[in-house]
Amino acid sequence: MTDPSATSARPRGHARNITALVLGNALGGIGVAVGAAVSALLTERLGGTSMAGLAQAAGVLAAAVAAIPLANLAVRRGRRTALTLGYLLAATGALVIVLSAAVGSIVVQLVGIALFGVANAVTLQSRFAAADDTPAATRARTMSIVVWATTVGSVLGPNLTAPGDDLGQSFGLPEFAGPFLFALVALLAAAAVVGGLYRAPAPVSPGPADGAPRAKRVGARAALAWAWGHPVARFAVVMPACAHAVMIVVMVMTPLHMQHAGMSLEIVGVVISLHILGMFALSPVFGWLADRVGGVRTTALGIGLLAVALVLGFTAATTTATGEHAAHGGGGSPTLTAVALLVLGLGWSASLIGSSALLAGVVEAHVKVPLQGASDAAMNYAGAAAAAVAGPVLAAGGFEAVNVVGAVILVPAVVALVASARRRARLAG
Repeated sequence: MTDPSATSARPRGHARNITALVLGNALGGIGVAVGAAVSALLTERLGGTSMAGLAQAAGVLAAAVAAIPLANLAVRRGRRTALTLGYLLAATGALVIVLSAAVGSIVVQLVGIALFGVANAVTLQSRFAAADDTPAATRARTMSIVVWATTVGSVLGPNLTAPGDDLGQSFGLPEFAGPFLFALVALLAAAAVVGGLYRAPAPVSPGPADGAPRAKRVGARAALAWAWGHPVARFAVVMPACAHAVMIVVMVMTPLHMQHAGMSLEIVGVVISLHILGMFALSPVFGWLADRVGGVRTTALGIGLLAVALVLGFTAATTTATGEHAAHGGGGSPTLTAVALLVLGLGWSASLIGSSALLAGVVEAHVKVPLQGASDAAMNYAGAAAAAVAGPVLAAGGFEAVNVVGAVILVPAVVALVASARRRARLAG
């Protein structure tokens, strides 16, 4: 399923396109991260702890729903149109969230968060846009640079929560609503950068001269059916879904776990920043590794890192989780929690880059882009489901139970990896 071509030639406009994607992801990362740090807290304020996961679930579900239409739009109208429209929808969501907080409506807030979540689909699609005109020999590294660009914004974003909150309250907005003002500006800027700079140098999914009708006949279901018959491609779809669900179920409950333990919003912001640093900062390293040793091995490393993170998270929660805070997952070591979230981000990064390299290497033009959209959709559907159960799990069993659930979610990825390894061994024999 991999493209044997290793030419180093790059089409005209390649550098400009990568620059546009890098800047867009950096700005989009600010918007996504500043909202991620407070969305659960804002929802808890209106609906309680057991409802807090719905904020993340609504955003991730929206990213899942948007993934396939954005991929289809990229085929019909080009990546620039798809990415720009996605950022504009997300910016609209940020504005709706601010308005919903002002009127105190959780229903309107969840609608806004759903629109806001489209930004996640856009930043994910950007990595495949970077691969469209990149030679196979450097494809994973190029994709990883675009993913890495999110580091700048994503690390800065959570640290804007406190000043954003102060700004919002100076305008008379409720607590936790102000940071979304920063998100609004960042997402509008991302749309302007991508819309103004990006130019597709070639069709997204090149094929024969009469390839357009053929592409229309292949949708997400057909692409997934094709992948199911190819163990490596199947692993490339299953792995990011599991990794994303593991990351979401732990990450979305970490701010609540820490606040229940009496930690400040500033400390929460630092921990989430470290987590997002792990998600993106070493992306080029994992991209280089995927180009050198292959996407399967890089993704297998991601599984190992995720497992270590879950063990650390469980240990952190049980270190001092006693007394009245225990029922809510309170207590625990903030330092060990920070380390666990950092490793969790690294595991997610290795899993995403490795599996993305496998998906970008699909040579069957009629399934390539639909499979990318279907994979992103599956990834976000899994994340939405994880976010939906995260709140009740935290309320019932504390942060320890959240990490146990994460370990269960990781099992299908291990099974898919084993099946892929067996198939590769049979072909090699």
